[in-house]
Amino acid sequence: MKPLPAVIFMSRWLQVPLYLGLIVAQGVYVVLFLKEVWQLVTHMTTLDETNIMLVVLGLIDVVMISNLLIMAIMGGYETFVSRLGVEGHPDQPNSSIM
Repeated sequence: MKPLPAVIFMSRWLQVPLYLGLIVAQGVYVVLFLKEVWQLVTHMTTLDETNIMLVVLGLIDVVMISNLLIMAIMGGYETFVSRLGVEGHPDQPNSSIM
Protein backbone atom coordinates (compact mmCIF):
# COMPACT_ATOMS: atom_id res chain seq x y z
CA MET A 1 0.00 0.00 0.00
CA LYS A 2 1.31 3.45 -0.89
CA PRO A 3 2.07 5.87 1.98
CA LEU A 4 -0.89 8.23 1.57
CA PRO A 5 -3.55 5.49 1.33
CA ALA A 6 -1.89 3.70 4.27
CA VAL A 7 -2.04 6.86 6.42
CA ILE A 8 -5.65 7.47 5.44
CA PHE A 9 -6.54 3.85 6.21
CA MET A 10 -4.78 3.93 9.59
CA SER A 11 -6.47 7.23 10.50
CA ARG A 12 -9.64 5.27 11.23
CA TRP A 13 -8.05 4.40 14.60
CA LEU A 14 -8.42 8.07 15.57
CA GLN A 15 -12.09 7.29 16.13
CA VAL A 16 -11.37 4.91 19.01
CA PRO A 17 -11.18 7.70 21.65
CA LEU A 18 -14.50 9.00 20.35
CA TYR A 19 -16.13 5.61 20.86
CA LEU A 20 -14.58 5.36 24.32
CA GLY A 21 -16.11 8.77 25.11
CA LEU A 22 -19.51 7.46 24.02
CA ILE A 23 -19.06 4.51 26.38
CA VAL A 24 -18.43 6.99 29.21
CA ALA A 25 -21.59 8.86 28.16
CA GLN A 26 -23.44 5.53 28.31
CA GLY A 27 -22.28 5.17 31.92
CA VAL A 28 -23.56 8.67 32.70
CA TYR A 29 -26.96 7.70 31.31
CA VAL A 30 -27.00 4.56 33.48
CA VAL A 31 -26.39 6.70 36.58
CA LEU A 32 -29.07 9.18 35.46
CA PHE A 33 -31.53 6.33 34.88
CA LEU A 34 -30.89 4.81 38.31
CA LYS A 35 -31.24 8.23 39.95
CA GLU A 36 -34.59 8.82 38.24
CA VAL A 37 -35.86 5.34 39.15
CA TRP A 38 -34.84 5.94 42.77
CA GLN A 39 -36.67 9.29 42.79
CA LEU A 40 -39.75 7.62 41.32
CA VAL A 41 -39.76 4.81 43.87
CA THR A 42 -39.10 7.04 46.89
CA HIS A 43 -41.72 9.63 45.90
CA MET A 44 -44.37 7.37 44.35
CA THR A 45 -46.89 8.06 47.13
CA THR A 46 -46.60 11.84 46.75
CA LEU A 47 -46.63 12.05 42.94
CA ASP A 48 -49.83 12.34 40.96
CA GLU A 49 -50.48 10.37 37.80
CA THR A 50 -49.28 13.14 35.50
CA ASN A 51 -45.93 13.48 37.27
CA ILE A 52 -45.45 9.70 37.32
CA MET A 53 -46.14 9.61 33.59
CA LEU A 54 -43.61 12.40 32.98
CA VAL A 55 -40.94 10.57 34.99
CA VAL A 56 -41.64 7.33 33.12
CA LEU A 57 -41.45 9.15 29.78
CA GLY A 58 -38.11 10.60 30.90
CA LEU A 59 -36.92 7.07 31.69
CA ILE A 60 -38.00 5.93 28.25
CA ASP A 61 -36.04 8.82 26.72
CA VAL A 62 -32.92 7.77 28.62
CA VAL A 63 -33.33 4.16 27.43
CA MET A 64 -33.83 5.23 23.80
CA ILE A 65 -30.78 7.51 23.87
CA SER A 66 -28.80 4.71 25.49
CA ASN A 67 -29.88 2.30 22.74
CA LEU A 68 -28.83 4.84 20.13
CA LEU A 69 -25.44 5.15 21.81
CA ILE A 70 -24.94 1.37 21.67
CA MET A 71 -25.88 1.30 17.98
CA ALA A 72 -23.49 4.16 17.22
CA ILE A 73 -20.64 2.63 19.23
CA MET A 74 -20.94 -0.92 17.93
CA GLY A 75 -21.99 -0.08 14.39
CA GLY A 76 -19.49 2.72 13.93
CA TYR A 77 -16.60 0.78 15.40
CA GLU A 78 -17.32 -2.33 13.36
CA THR A 79 -17.98 -0.35 10.17
CA PHE A 80 -15.13 2.13 10.33
CA VAL A 81 -12.45 0.79 12.68
CA SER A 82 -12.24 -2.98 13.15
CA ARG A 83 -14.33 -6.11 13.58
CA LEU A 84 -15.55 -6.82 17.11
CA GLY A 85 -14.87 -10.55 16.82
CA VAL A 86 -17.96 -11.76 18.69
CA GLU A 87 -18.81 -14.53 16.24
CA GLY A 88 -20.00 -17.59 18.12
CA HIS A 89 -20.39 -15.75 21.44
CA PRO A 90 -23.66 -16.76 23.14
CA ASP A 91 -24.61 -13.09 23.65
CA GLN A 92 -23.96 -12.07 20.07
CA PRO A 93 -26.89 -10.01 18.80
CA ASN A 94 -28.99 -11.68 16.12
CA SER A 95 -28.38 -9.89 12.85
CA SER A 96 -31.08 -11.69 10.85
CA ILE A 97 -34.48 -10.10 10.42
CA MET A 98 -37.37 -12.39 11.14
